[in-house]
Amino acid sequence: MYRYSDFDRQFVHARAAQFRDQLQRNLAGELSADDFKALRLQNGWYIQRHAPMLRVAVPYGELASRQLRQLAKIARELDLQDAGLPTERGGFGHFTTRQNLQFNWIPLARAADAMDLLAAVDMHGIQTSGNCIRNITTDALAGIAPDEAIDPRPYCEILRQWSTLHPEFAFLPRKFKIAVSGAREDRAATAWHDIGLHLVHDAAGAVGFRVLVGGGMGRTPVIATEFSAFVPWQQILVYIEAVVRVYNLHGRRDNAYKARIKILVKAEGQKFVDDVNREFAALLAEGNPQHLIPQAEFDRVAAYFTPAPGPLPAAAATPPTDAPRAYTRWLERNVHAHKLPGYRAVTLSLKRAGLPPGDVTADQMERAAELAEHFSAGELRVTHDQNLLLPWVPESQLHALWLAAREDGFATPNIGLLTDMIACPGGDLCDLANARSIPVAAAITERFDDLDVLHDIGDIDLHISGCINSCGHHHSGHIGILGVDKDGSEWYQVTVAGSDGSTLSGAPVAGKVIGPSFAADEVPDVLEAVIDTYRRERHSGEHFIDTARRIGPLPFRAAADAVRRTTASHAAATA
Repeated sequence: MYRYSDFDRQFVHARAAQFRDQLQRNLAGELSADDFKALRLQNGWYIQRHAPMLRVAVPYGELASRQLRQLAKIARELDLQDAGLPTERGGFGHFTTRQNLQFNWIPLARAADAMDLLAAVDMHGIQTSGNCIRNITTDALAGIAPDEAIDPRPYCEILRQWSTLHPEFAFLPRKFKIAVSGAREDRAATAWHDIGLHLVHDAAGAVGFRVLVGGGMGRTPVIATEFSAFVPWQQILVYIEAVVRVYNLHGRRDNAYKARIKILVKAEGQKFVDDVNREFAALLAEGNPQHLIPQAEFDRVAAYFTPAPGPLPAAAATPPTDAPRAYTRWLERNVHAHKLPGYRAVTLSLKRAGLPPGDVTADQMERAAELAEHFSAGELRVTHDQNLLLPWVPESQLHALWLAAREDGFATPNIGLLTDMIACPGGDLCDLANARSIPVAAAITERFDDLDVLHDIGDIDLHISGCINSCGHHHSGHIGILGVDKDGSEWYQVTVAGSDGSTLSGAPVAGKVIGPSFAADEVPDVLEAVIDTYRRERHSGEHFIDTARRIGPLPFRAAADAVRRTTASHAAATA
């Protein structure tokens, strides 16, 4: 993992002190709410439906156990719900699809205390909100995946340092997200980002990037366009600067719904590509060596990302040959192959009954940190699917880890299955949401609580968003659920056959809507009808996504329409 230098630490502590001064002036009435808004947003502070929300940056998803323990401390001591609000959930954090962590109940008066606690463990909320370059994300298996050609983490760290407080890109037309992948399989959903970067080798073996631009979800789902098949790694900051400069110059600022770069790329087409390439050539022609990544700087950063945390420990006792079925299922679902012999990566599932997807209590954070210290050299990763991953587990310690993870509630063997769903906080917490996601996720988890059934259904991506902003990535789900508002009531649109670009899912594409929206109480029945249709129509060994693409959306729509109750009577009443 990257370790902060003295300069880095001075920087985040100074930023925390600046925020404390700004907050005190706001609370004293010396700084208006409007003037304070831009300052708090630059540090990750939103005002949500019931309370402030803090988004904490977890750069490219890497977390040290000491940092997770500090996040637990913040949750326990500061994330406290005010009396009288509709829910009784405080003292927890929520991991997002972009590898960040959110707190939802920290009183604004304690906001500066939270920033000081973050700075003490080399963390912050800088650029987790606002119209700037956001957290750089990557594959949770970065540096350890067997199919990886090039470790993306050093490049992610260089991108992070370059983009943090970049003076030219602090106030873009809209937020800007970058994802990086170095493996054969795209596990970072790069085609759904403003810029997607794929590390590749050219014919001569040189390292560079395939660059995708203009992807995004929201009201207008767009798959990114390839702008360059190969940009030498030394020049990648120059190329990204060219892209963002052109976007900053021509992006719309009069309409937030049309301000993302995807709209500009789609509207301008080849002209936008040509403008970027001209800007790129002009920057290179300046001959300024500061535009390029020096080999010495790359080597300095790359040295932090060692290929292994140390020698393997002595072999532990092997589990009995008649290991319980729960353990063998856990090995199949939660344990992943590793680049290095003798190691495995293990997912700690954050998808279980009683808590929303991606949520962890303060106590669970402490226990996950303890597991990382005992079994993974003190390191964890936040996954795109809102789970935690231990990247350095000795194979000989898998059984001991399973026993400990089961005790702590992290060993549900459902990774990649229906209940391993992605879901945003939705209307329970988010001020932008049109509908609640958490009760829908809970109802689905309750309906599909039989592991035998889940394993028979097999691999499937279920994504739930509470509004069109798509924080739950519903467009890319094999099954997507989108909350919509109709006359003040919660309704849910269902899509099938979306893809994030992974090997299982195939080429990235937005799912197709299967008819008018459904009432909240119909969603579990609709989902069951869709799944039953798949189980009836599938060929031997065929995954849901393959069946959905083969038979199309109409059979799923017919099955879903057959279980309408509230929406059927509503349609009859308004006919």
